[in-house]
Amino acid sequence: MMHIKDKVPEKIGRITELAYNLWWSWTPEARGLFRRLDYPLWRKTLHNPVQMLQEISPARLEEAAHDSTFIRQYNKVMLLFDETMKNRNTWFHQTYPELGDKTIAYFSFEFGLHSSLPIYSGGLGILSGDHAKEASDLGLPFIGVGFMYPQGYFRQRIPSHGWQEAVYHQLDITQAPVLPVLDGNGHEMRISVNLGGRPVHARIWHVRVGRNPLYLLDTDVDENEPWDRELSARLYAGDSETRIRQEIMLGIGGVRALRALGINPSAWHMNEGHSAFLTLECIREHVAAGKTFDEALQIVRKRSVFTTHTPVPAGHDAFGFHMVEQYFNGFWDELGISREHFLSLGGHEEEWGMAFNMTVLALKLSGQSNGVSKLHGDVSRKMWNEVWPDKVVDDVPITSITNGVHIPTWIAGEMHNVFDKYISPVWMDDHDNPTIWQRLAEVPDDEFWEVHLSLKRKLMSYLRERVRRRWVNGSNDPTQVLTSGTLLDPEALTIGFARRFATYKRATLIFRDLERLQRILLDIHRPVQIVFAGKAHPADEPGKSLIQHIYNLAKHNQLGGRIAFIEDYDMHMARYLTQGVDVWLNNPRRPREASGTSGMKAAINGIPNLSILDGWWVEGYNGANGWAIGDEREFENHEAQDGFDANFIYQVLEEEIVPLYYDRDRDGTPRGWVEIMRESIRSNAPMFGTRRMIKEYTNELYVKAILSGETEPA
Repeated sequence: MMHIKDKVPEKIGRITELAYNLWWSWTPEARGLFRRLDYPLWRKTLHNPVQMLQEISPARLEEAAHDSTFIRQYNKVMLLFDETMKNRNTWFHQTYPELGDKTIAYFSFEFGLHSSLPIYSGGLGILSGDHAKEASDLGLPFIGVGFMYPQGYFRQRIPSHGWQEAVYHQLDITQAPVLPVLDGNGHEMRISVNLGGRPVHARIWHVRVGRNPLYLLDTDVDENEPWDRELSARLYAGDSETRIRQEIMLGIGGVRALRALGINPSAWHMNEGHSAFLTLECIREHVAAGKTFDEALQIVRKRSVFTTHTPVPAGHDAFGFHMVEQYFNGFWDELGISREHFLSLGGHEEEWGMAFNMTVLALKLSGQSNGVSKLHGDVSRKMWNEVWPDKVVDDVPITSITNGVHIPTWIAGEMHNVFDKYISPVWMDDHDNPTIWQRLAEVPDDEFWEVHLSLKRKLMSYLRERVRRRWVNGSNDPTQVLTSGTLLDPEALTIGFARRFATYKRATLIFRDLERLQRILLDIHRPVQIVFAGKAHPADEPGKSLIQHIYNLAKHNQLGGRIAFIEDYDMHMARYLTQGVDVWLNNPRRPREASGTSGMKAAINGIPNLSILDGWWVEGYNGANGWAIGDEREFENHEAQDGFDANFIYQVLEEEIVPLYYDRDRDGTPRGWVEIMRESIRSNAPMFGTRRMIKEYTNELYVKAILSGETEPA
């Protein structure tokens, strides 16, 4: 950071501070400042101000420092930044003024904050990142804890044969918005955890997320053996032994990192079971201070919140007892319990035998647990009823708080301007209020449509430019040029499908009757096209097979270039897709999608969903804001379900979606379609933003956890 500060003129010196706080990423005024500084470099770095400031010429910085227009904008942004950081008059401080000195610690295996910090793989990480951003906006006393992952998640490469390859790139930390945490002597702070009989050390990185910090652990330090340095190198890589070691480091190491920083949380939130070992470390601390195990357990349980994210059994980590014994041998002595008692805390019968299940551990040691949609809450109560065998399903203590998306991050700038003009210049301050969205009725149809078309043109331009760059640098062969969107028609109805390629998400469902789909896609008067993007887990061979199938279809000349597969899906690409397609397709096998958030991002930008009634869409669909695939039935026979759902997709495309999209007036505006776009925003924006979500977490879970600590005996 110092060399950047040295090259920046004093008059605009605080632009470096701004670059290292991700607040800029969801603040239009701040993004505008960096764009003005050097727009070509802003695009080249994929909107990464830290990298920009490293690469920008000193002459350009001097020029900006003497540009009165730039200085006015700079001063305005810094004034807004300072006012925000003071943390006055926020929702949390107004609602809970007596809790301002408390702290909520939020542990997650991944955080999707911005593409310049690629330590996320998909929905769980994006949700964590959006959670952290909204916590800042609402003024919560919030601290995130996760991993640095110097190699991040893999970059996806699709060669001409269509079989996904995983490529790992070492993150240049000097170009990322992270800084090391230093101790009182100016040295990097360290913590250590015993892993298999030896200490493994980790340094701590600091990320500013608006008003709040995120601390990331990194085992790539000189004190560690080479194999231990690799422990936190990659996200979701390695075998189950690597995973248990990572989860011990996150849970136990994360608690120790907070203690080293002098932070004593009043509430602990485990986002999925990966961090559940933190409860054991907290119990160990209380036992060391003189509590019995049962007393310590009650204290920790009251303060702990757990969110489960998947109804898919394979999504819940479980480790063989022998592995748990290997890494926790002696730990149960520090808790004052037996080996058998310790193993029973997470004991669960898996398909392959008894094991230590991290979700079971989290459920047993948390006072409050929740699923991430109403339907997922129902599914989770049935799924985990065995943890409370004395309760009927309806009384299982797992509630639900439906996910949301951080609207300032995911709303298109062009749509933001429409809302400024017709709703209110300060609509963002009240965007979870359904009443204000009634004003969307005042937006003229043709203006609404023109904004959408501009976003669609941006998407098409982005896809073509992406292919051109890859062609020039030699990373695309001729086949990939054809499959990556260059043949797409800017005028055609465009369907988007972008998500993780897990088999239950049924990415290839729409190809079930290829002949019928061809008729829909190749209609000369009303053409349709589909853009796919997404990664399969490196170990998921069936998921890779789905990608290859779509990729090969995209090469098929009989589909007329109406299918595209865009490789290496990330947050940057997600914005273009969720803002620029015409319809968002989602067809998981109900009820296996816990919530889903990509469809929410599309909905708030006026992109109607065509989705199975699973996850959030059961709550979001109102009959006028998009389309539901099928009904709320659940099939025992997967083949029958696939046939029924695929037929429904074709039918609704043929009879409703395509005719409505191409029904234009004299001005070329599809007024019926625009009405659905308008209703998509009106009905979904206030309900499926993280503002509503974080308020529910706070009112229903966090405050209860915090106040429980106030009544504990000394």
